[in-house]
Amino acid sequence: MAMNAARSLDTVSSVVDLRSRVQAWRADGLRIALVPTMGALHEGHLSLIRRAKTFADKVVVSIFVNPTQFGPTEDFAKYPRQLDEDRFRVAMAGAALVFAPTVEDMYPPGFCTTITVEGPSHGLCGAVRPGHFQGVATVVTKLLLQCLPDVAIFGEKDYQQLQVIRRMVRDLDIPVEIDGAPIVREVDGLAMSSRNAYLSDKERSVANLMYKALHRATLALHDGTPVAQALDTARAEITAAGFGKIDYLDLRDADGLAPLEAFDRPARLFCAAFLGKTRLIDNIPVEPRE
Repeated sequence: MAMNAARSLDTVSSVVDLRSRVQAWRADGLRIALVPTMGALHEGHLSLIRRAKTFADKVVVSIFVNPTQFGPTEDFAKYPRQLDEDRFRVAMAGAALVFAPTVEDMYPPGFCTTITVEGPSHGLCGAVRPGHFQGVATVVTKLLLQCLPDVAIFGEKDYQQLQVIRRMVRDLDIPVEIDGAPIVREVDGLAMSSRNAYLSDKERSVANLMYKALHRATLALHDGTPVAQALDTARAEITAAGFGKIDYLDLRDADGLAPLEAFDRPARLFCAAFLGKTRLIDNIPVEPRE
């Protein structure tokens, strides 16, 4: 039965075919949700699909490893590609359609347009991955215009990306609701990520210590510990756990992502650090107590 569901799941690669399916659903008065992904789907992605089903009658899942958001020294070539397995998981989660374009479909010869979102793209991953959010904003704009969904679902694990997309949609008047879904974690607290597959067994055994350090920092902030002191302690704990370079560990405003020197408003604690050759990111909301 499971295999039959996967076989029956529609998969299209052209914008013409995607729009044809969506237009037929709209003619029947149905609501459409889009879940953009780069494949290598795990439970975190599947939770987005299940969440999308609560907003819409039909869910489209895009699977596209976007080359424009990878830097020249990053892992585009080795990023896991497993379309058949991904289609099976999408079918089991209850989506109606997979949109799996090729690079040539998305960026045909002569393509020369990009989208730049100032403000929330500054700092954090934007500082250490030049061009990353330009690539994200461009491909997401294309996906939203290709599908024209009523709602699109993005995970809060990539919280800066989520805020960039929200700002872009507002600024460009794109008629879609952007929903942010909570981070899905492993039992030990590690945020689910396709890149977790790169970790060795030894690295995986300590990977969750980033989250634990961030969690302790949030407790310290709530207890009145100064921001700089709480962050310094978390950095020391992450380094002692066996992590290498820490790209950032910052407390930021939860909306505009401005750096905070004092914990006086809804905030988000962000971290990106290398464990071996794998770059892990995580973030935790920090709400002032009333």
